[in-house]
Amino acid sequence: MVLFMHQSYYYIKKRLHKWGEEAERTAIAKHLLSEVIGLSTASLYAGVGGELSPECYEQIDSIIDRLLKNEPLQYILGEAVFYGRSYKVNPGVLIPRPETAELVEWVVNTYRGKEARILDIGTGSGCIAISIAKELPATCVEAWDISIPALEVAKENAQRHKATVLLKQVDICNPTESSPSSFHCIVSNPPYITASEKAEMEAHVLDWEPHIALFAPDGDVLCFYRAIAEQARTLLLPQGSLFFEINAEYATEVVKLLESLSYRDIIVRKDIYGKDRMVKAIK
Repeated sequence: MVLFMHQSYYYIKKRLHKWGEEAERTAIAKHLLSEVIGLSTASLYAGVGGELSPECYEQIDSIIDRLLKNEPLQYILGEAVFYGRSYKVNPGVLIPRPETAELVEWVVNTYRGKEARILDIGTGSGCIAISIAKELPATCVEAWDISIPALEVAKENAQRHKATVLLKQVDICNPTESSPSSFHCIVSNPPYITASEKAEMEAHVLDWEPHIALFAPDGDVLCFYRAIAEQARTLLLPQGSLFFEINAEYATEVVKLLESLSYRDIIVRKDIYGKDRMVKAIK
């Protein structure tokens, strides 16, 4: 049987002919028709279902206009999928990445079946903390961020997924109060992109995602790692674990930093792209 794509599919592909790679254009066209317009996969491939309404084409055109201005689709739709769940996102929080899901998987596998108190520092949309809370129901999860707007998004996401996560506004570089050792695990994906890497970044990231969550200060790329690792010496219980997502170019430096702060059993893991992306250390 010969399958024909729905005519609206070709309309989208034509409008996007100068945008992205062919595989990206195909994925966007299918996503818009199935998720936004509600055209079933069968109707899409069989070319059936009738002509879309003018309102549907207006909606498609509005989304494509924004895509052509390099706005990420996740911000346009207000949704991003992470670790099998859909999260609200907006320009106040980072769009979750597959590499970060690997970090979550490492934490989940480490604490599966155990009772533990886990802290996520720099939670953003809350995707790390909420994923851990849902996957590890025996854990107590706390999440910190300096940004009130980010915490508001994280709160909405926690409510959406019925996840119990204690959210707090904390500036890890300037904590206002000390906390006793109470966490079995601290996990963080802090800002780690350098100023020199801006030239290599795609416009949809550089122009739209929050720079406060992306970039480390010039001249001190490891400042957030240092601040978190220093605070973690107090926050972690004995034998507690510290998990970081890292800049692949600074894996050696992160390891040396952790060693200088007397962490042990330090492990570096590569991501799905073969880059040094995650570090685990023991207090």
